[in-house]
Amino acid sequence: MDKKLADYTDEEMDNLLHCKPRKVKIRFGGKSVNITFEGIVDKFTQKYIIRDVKTMSERTQKAVAPYMSFGPCSLCNGTRLSQAALSSKINGYNIAELSAMEVDELIEVIKAITDPVAAPIVKMLTERLQHMIDIGLEYLSLNRETDTLSGGESQRIKMVKHLGSSLVDVMYVFDEPSIGLHPRDVHRLNELLQKLRDKGNTVLVVEHDPDVIKFADHIIDVGPHAGSGGGTIVYEGNFAELRHADTLTGKHMNQRMRLKDSFRQPRGKLAITNARVNNLQNVNVDIPTDVLTIVTGVAGSGKSSLIHQVFLRQHPDAVVIDQSAVGTSTRSNPATYTGIMDDIRKAFATANKVSPSLFSFNSKGACENCQGLGVIYSDLAFLDEVKMPCEVCDGKRFKDEVLTYTLNGKSITDVLAMSVQQALDYFQIKEIVRTLKAMRDVGLDYLTLGQPLSTLSGGECQRIKLATELHKKGSIYVMDEPTTGLHMSDISHLMDVINRLVDTGNTVIVIEHNLDVIKNADWIIDMGPEGGNKGGRVIFEGTPQQLLDARHSLTGAALRNASNERG
Repeated sequence: MDKKLADYTDEEMDNLLHCKPRKVKIRFGGKSVNITFEGIVDKFTQKYIIRDVKTMSERTQKAVAPYMSFGPCSLCNGTRLSQAALSSKINGYNIAELSAMEVDELIEVIKAITDPVAAPIVKMLTERLQHMIDIGLEYLSLNRETDTLSGGESQRIKMVKHLGSSLVDVMYVFDEPSIGLHPRDVHRLNELLQKLRDKGNTVLVVEHDPDVIKFADHIIDVGPHAGSGGGTIVYEGNFAELRHADTLTGKHMNQRMRLKDSFRQPRGKLAITNARVNNLQNVNVDIPTDVLTIVTGVAGSGKSSLIHQVFLRQHPDAVVIDQSAVGTSTRSNPATYTGIMDDIRKAFATANKVSPSLFSFNSKGACENCQGLGVIYSDLAFLDEVKMPCEVCDGKRFKDEVLTYTLNGKSITDVLAMSVQQALDYFQIKEIVRTLKAMRDVGLDYLTLGQPLSTLSGGECQRIKLATELHKKGSIYVMDEPTTGLHMSDISHLMDVINRLVDTGNTVIVIEHNLDVIKNADWIIDMGPEGGNKGGRVIFEGTPQQLLDARHSLTGAALRNASNERG
């Protein structure tokens, strides 16, 4: 221990770095202690590399990051294949080179294989690759890691998989398959859904997009509102009759948001320079400040690469409001995430002259049997773990003593069971009301205050983050498809919220395909012209009015088709 590393022999250095675990006697605090020593490099590898450091806490990741660097394997160059596999070629290409091609390029190479032995394989491959092209995924390569795909891309990949299946009389359920799709590509989605149906299957689609809804054979409209105000069937029938139905969906089928005709003036600009990530072709573009900028373009055109990977790196002070989970613990809920739970505890404590910690199921008020979880987990050995409601608190999480304390006739459990709208009618406390109004404004009035955050969808996560930011000023906000999961009737509310952010002095950048949002932009950056290697360029910059005249833009074409007016 007291020998300089420079004086170590080769054997001692090898032991220090790579020796297998062994017992060593050392002096510590004046005593002789036996410890197990393992080579530093080997121990680090076992603990942080083989186990995958990304699964560990953020604090641990930051601590070990300076000691780790990543790069492709020098032998296989990142393909993961043996030299024997890489030396095998068809028409001059090995399997790694074929997997790295974008689908529209790969299909031509596959079609060129004329060996009769391979004919059945070529037919099957060509059919499946064509399905990927038909659904708008021609820009993907087969070696793309699945965890880098967006939610919409993942869902469409699953559709391609089932389209190649010979199964019939199967029921398929799709949850918003239009997510991430440019309006140009929605018809492709509809055609694939119809192909699944025509093979003899039943296809159920949960969807908000009018262009998908109108292709349905049968429509079930659930409402009339959200949360406790919904849960009933308000319409059943075909699309033609839905347009005359007295439901929120029916009314909004006949409404089109008007094209914006006056635009805020920027006070500065945020430069993006030399963007070369993924398919970006050395892009240089300025994003105006103090206005609403929409970044759009077909799937795979480079929108996310431009904003998430380049803009945020060059402007790290921007706030990202994305669809990532806001909490994976059942102990977190909208009340705790937005901060109003502290005010609720104080209100209960003041009214009952007791400690605020009594009204926390993470502290003194927790049921002692379930420790505030509300459930008991039972380990059944080789079977899956079973979750049962706590028999002491009956799932309420609190001690019986806590539930005897009330505020305006309601216990803490009653309050956590309230929806945002019900809580607005109940509370008079200024700080609580302000936050609840922000949640209502972003379309979350149906959430209950005590709903576990781990149960929220991606769109709900994004909107609850947005609600916590509404009172701030002078920031740069980035949003990625905030209309995900929103009914048509809620998009106008979302635009009111976004416009309020801009009007209070913020810069808002939104990645979006929804035409109603695009119509409300002050400035549009359109990426394209296509996806993959045919994209990665800025093909238009300007206002929505100017985009109508952009004949080379697919977004411009979609906007012209959707607009009932010019100017």
